Amino acid sequence: MSRARIERIKAAFARDQRDDPPAVHPGDIPWRYEAITPEWMTHILCRGHAEARVVAITLDAPDSGTSNRRRIFITYNEAGRALGLPRSVFCKATVDLVNRILLSTSALLSETSFYNLIRPQLAIEAPEALIAAYDPDSFASIIMLKDLGERVTFCSHHTVMTLERAKDQMALLATLHGHFYRSPQLDAGLAHLFRYDHRFAALDRDHDFRTMCETGLRAAADIVPPRLMAREAAVWPATLRASARHGELPLTITHGDVHLKNWYITADDRMGLSDWQVTSKGHWSRDVAYTIATALTVEQRRLWERDLLAYYLDAFTAAGGEKIAFDQAWHNYRQQMLTTLAWWTMTLTPLGDVPDMQPRDITLEFIRRIATAMDDLDTLDSL
Repeated sequence: MSRARIERIKAAFARDQRDDPPAVHPGDIPWRYEAITPEWMTHILCRGHAEARVVAITLDAPDSGTSNRRRIFITYNEAGRALGLPRSVFCKATVDLVNRILLSTSALLSETSFYNLIRPQLAIEAPEALIAAYDPDSFASIIMLKDLGERVTFCSHHTVMTLERAKDQMALLATLHGHFYRSPQLDAGLAHLFRYDHRFAALDRDHDFRTMCETGLRAAADIVPPRLMAREAAVWPATLRASARHGELPLTITHGDVHLKNWYITADDRMGLSDWQVTSKGHWSRDVAYTIATALTVEQRRLWERDLLAYYLDAFTAAGGEKIAFDQAWHNYRQQMLTTLAWWTMTLTPLGDVPDMQPRDITLEFIRRIATAMDDLDTLDSL
């Protein structure tokens, strides 16, 4: 990202702080949650119901990571209550300057594209947006989702995974990947989306991805298998080669950040996938490797990974993808453990304008799982 672009974002943020504009009209994008008015919420939530009005809103406690998240509780007039309109929504926004700068590189474009263009095409368990928009000058943004509330349970590294849950994850990914595999949309309506290897290169160019990854790997040395740590110098060059494979292999739409915390479990024990801000054009193998490595304990992965990959490949073919030989798929799966590890060594030791995105305990656990998978699979020798 150019210095001039960063300065433009800073200037727009300073202007928003100074003027504190309220969000009132349909095209407005609230620069902070406190700028949201009942009038603006009426445009979003009461569309098609002229008699209904939002009369008050209440903000839940803030929660920040790569984006600034908040639940909003809604009070309607009598007509709105009678219609049974949503009583709460879940929002993601770029309220803080650091989030605007970080997500301006591609994440806002990617996530709004998912909710506006990709999600409507898919029969998967994933959130649905009421509005997904951002300002391309200031990078103020708002993604307002139907509130899953107490109807689902979000996962963590403590979640007990079963083989059936893991298969459900594979089925969801196969539906996404198969639908868009080699699709003409990739060069038409979705041509604006980043390719994963280009996104990776932009992270390194704009945020010194390499230093964060190398520093993070050294900081996690106590939980990285000694055989892998002994080849520390080979990890980054191999990661670059693994990322470059996305420009050489057939493309589809990928989620890009499928760690276990972004999955949830519904009341009927189905797996759902949230947080689509790294949606990219890429090869399916990274999503599959990333999901298996972070969702399962080391022991579960060792027992199930071959069967899960085979299950995925069958579902992928059924969803519109081509028939892929298992040995070829296994090779790609092994390679993409490298790009998976990079996402979490960076998270352990963020630098500069990259915010602290995850608690240390879950970051270390995911690094341990991924690094152990790399050691088990001889990933460094797969390239």
